[in-house]
Amino acid sequence: MEHIANIHIEKLQEGVYLATSEDIPGLVAQGRTITETVEISRDVAKKLLEAKTERHKRPI
Repeated sequence: MEHIANIHIEKLQEGVYLATSEDIPGLVAQGRTITETVEISRDVAKKLLEAKTERHKRPI
């Protein structure tokens, strides 16, 4: 299942890119290029969403 989320990418003074998202709390990714940062963001988002799904499946 695909999800669409907005990410914000900014270039830091150190020369790397930082991605965050208001749509996916906890998403923080850093890369050397914008492309690398987007790819890492996808992986992080997938893991965060999987973890959220697992938490909701667990019985209390």
